[in-house]
Amino acid sequence: MAEIIISEYKNTPVVTAFIDNKMEYISFVRDSEIHNVYVGRVDHIVKNLDAAFVKYAEDKVGYLPLKNITHACVLNKEFHEEDKLHNGDTVLVQVESEAVKTKRTKLTTNLSIPGKYAVITLGKTGIGSSVKLPDKDRERLTELIKDGYNSFVDDNRDYLFGSDIGLIIRTEASEIENDIEKELLNSAKETASILFNILKEARTRTIYSLLYSVNNNDMESHISKAHAFLKSRGISDANIIEDSGIYGITSKIEELTRNKVWLKSGGFLIIEQLESFNAIDVNTGKAIKGNDITSKVNKEAAYEIMRQIRLRNLTGMILIDFINTTDEEQQSGLIALMTKLCKKDPIHTAFIDITGLGIMELIRNKNDKSLKEILKDVEKAVDNSKHQC
Repeated sequence: MAEIIISEYKNTPVVTAFIDNKMEYISFVRDSEIHNVYVGRVDHIVKNLDAAFVKYAEDKVGYLPLKNITHACVLNKEFHEEDKLHNGDTVLVQVESEAVKTKRTKLTTNLSIPGKYAVITLGKTGIGSSVKLPDKDRERLTELIKDGYNSFVDDNRDYLFGSDIGLIIRTEASEIENDIEKELLNSAKETASILFNILKEARTRTIYSLLYSVNNNDMESHISKAHAFLKSRGISDANIIEDSGIYGITSKIEELTRNKVWLKSGGFLIIEQLESFNAIDVNTGKAIKGNDITSKVNKEAAYEIMRQIRLRNLTGMILIDFINTTDEEQQSGLIALMTKLCKKDPIHTAFIDITGLGIMELIRNKNDKSLKEILKDVEKAVDNSKHQC
């Protein structure tokens, strides 16, 4: 049984998805700069950081790594491989991650535009596919679109102002039932055309202009994402429910801010979000002792850890200290399980290694602020509204 529940948390709309009465997905409907594209101006260069600080709005400055500046995004002059940005240069930038604490907004010139079945990225080359697609589908879809896509790019190179574009086929492409090649190619063309228009328009716009934004505060888009999540779990039908308070969404969200998470077996997790990485410790706690207790608690912990990572939106390096075992078969089984669970995560997550001290390393792409950071923004908005009253 699955349900998508529309609720509020401290006056901020929130969409959650439940499977068998357990919350598995959460999304706050809020304004966000992620993926916005602006015409900015280089404020100053910091050589020891190999980065430029770029003013992209009247009161906003972000940092732009100087590696791989895309030629088409330098607007005030011709820019080549060996060239460098200077103070005052006009550049087209996309918000890659929002400002958090002392960290400024991170910007990029590798503009990435998502379409229904394809993602187009400026400054990249070739055709790839989502790692969540089975290998046979990845190869099949790539072959289907390759000739038509390459021909389209060659015919439209004038719109790229000396740069290249790469294509990533999205997981959703596996759902196309008829005219697969046509549907996929049309999606790629439509998405690339959006990018072409951004590059053309940028050359006529003033600095601080916003040229492209993803509508992050649209309720329907958040509901669609919840549906997509459930579909990735094999669930095609779900009731959409306006919450009347009986689901306890507020208390469930607040549970996600606590460091300690109990497991049914009696074991528990300790989750710490640190500045440079996330640490998760697995403990046997009150679990009944027995020969297979280590395997039982570790297996249960693996599923709950991936759920907590997803709901808390932990990104970057994640270090997990499972209960130690000397049984090589158990350890291999745990690695296989975590690798499988990582592939099911909507955000690209990968098993990296087991350290010499037995700590498991995962890496998870940053796609948005963590839940902890979002809740701070929500609290701040509540405080501001109180002061205005």
